[in-house]
Amino acid sequence: MRVSVLLASALGCTLRLLQPAESFQHVGPSAIFATRLGSTSADLAETKHWRPTVSSLNDRKAYFQEQKERTSETLQSLGFHHVEFYTGDALMTAKRFELALGVPITCWSSLATGNDVCVTYGLECGIDYNSDTESGHGVRFLITAPLSRAMQKVNNDAPSAPTGVPSNVQMTAPLPLPGYSIEGAHEFYSKHGLAVRAVGVEVQDAKEAYEAALRNGAHGVLPPTDIPTNYEGQFTGECQMAEVKLYGDVVLRFVSFGDEHCEQKARDGIPEPFLPHLAPYPSYKPTRPNYGLKRIDHTVGNVPNLLETQNYIQTFTGYHPFAEFTPEDIGTVDSGLNSVVLASDSEAVLLPLNEPTEGKRKSQIQTYLEQNEGPGLQHIAIKTDDIFETITKMRHAEENFGGFELMVRPSDEYYRDLPSRLGNKLSVNQYERLEELGILADADEEGVLLQIFTKPLGDRPTLFLEIIQRIGCVIEQDADTGRIKERPGCGGFGQGNVSGALQGNRRP
Repeated sequence: MRVSVLLASALGCTLRLLQPAESFQHVGPSAIFATRLGSTSADLAETKHWRPTVSSLNDRKAYFQEQKERTSETLQSLGFHHVEFYTGDALMTAKRFELALGVPITCWSSLATGNDVCVTYGLECGIDYNSDTESGHGVRFLITAPLSRAMQKVNNDAPSAPTGVPSNVQMTAPLPLPGYSIEGAHEFYSKHGLAVRAVGVEVQDAKEAYEAALRNGAHGVLPPTDIPTNYEGQFTGECQMAEVKLYGDVVLRFVSFGDEHCEQKARDGIPEPFLPHLAPYPSYKPTRPNYGLKRIDHTVGNVPNLLETQNYIQTFTGYHPFAEFTPEDIGTVDSGLNSVVLASDSEAVLLPLNEPTEGKRKSQIQTYLEQNEGPGLQHIAIKTDDIFETITKMRHAEENFGGFELMVRPSDEYYRDLPSRLGNKLSVNQYERLEELGILADADEEGVLLQIFTKPLGDRPTLFLEIIQRIGCVIEQDADTGRIKERPGCGGFGQGNVSGALQGNRRP
């Protein structure tokens, strides 16, 4: 039975087409788009519709192989740093994330720390506090909710009047992130519900990345700004942030740390904050459950016009096309999507984009756009080194404590056919565990992808999560720390699952 288009879109551009390259030379998007099916830039400007680079899937692979050394990004991206969610109740949302994913709250800012504008919880896992952590490693979430607009207005109208901050608090984290708007946060949540506000990418220099982005057409949201701190801890040097529009109300947030910045450590068993405006969370306990999540693999956006959005993002970032596919490629012409992945030079940052296509049924990307009231971030894919352990713990949390609901288990037929597709790339025990836990599997010429999706995290059929493991993708392993380095995107994104699974992550 064919998977729903929502699952197809959840696969986040389900086609691995490019091998990683050591270096790239920049090619403007207009030049790349002009090669599509022999079209000129003027032709595409007239149609204003996205089309694949070349019509044949096999030829498309060859084309991307030829193009992989011709682009160069302008941002000097190092990897994903964090993702920030806006919500109506930060405490409840953060506690549910902590329970459902095993990502503990490690830092915060609230009325108790002197902040009378918003409440933010920082959640983090996958960090080794006893050794240096490479950029892009670890899973970090910010979950933020605004406080009273009425009280903020009182404070703004009469700065000398008493604020909403209790008099006995220690002012350890009194400020929100630069550029935060209490009115804007209320409007964001009213419009989108629980949703991603910012995709944080660590760069060499936030100021340089911002200036390069604006030179290449990005819409600036927050100029380069130092993030202040009241906490005497790790941030002995500079931490700077800047933001540009990504799509819809989502921003791409550049974060950089000065030369004097110390690696994140733990003091008295409590991790130090991963951003300087936060304070250590006093209720943190190192014994909190950890489900083994290691890093963010990719973040997927849904947009109404793929050509326009790809052109905009690819131009200001210099990211190169990594993969693309159409409904015909995966057999979902009745109701589907077009999709493309953009990647940084190192391919540590992957930004898939989806647009709806017309068919016999409404595209579920269109449903997302309607319920989200515009473009937005659809899902985040998070990597683990042991998906069986991770999903065992997530299912236990789901069934016993109210964690995130996971997708409906695929059919028996799916698991009967799986060995014929993947052969000896997996062991008999791995095939059995996949079926037991309801996990999907697929492979490309490099390795194997194991994946599973949550159902939507809230009432709206918008935001959800994907948990993945990539097998056979190790480039190197550090002999001292045991830390492994994997080829980005190895194993693909699950194209083979689109026609073989059920409507798994849809709510009844």
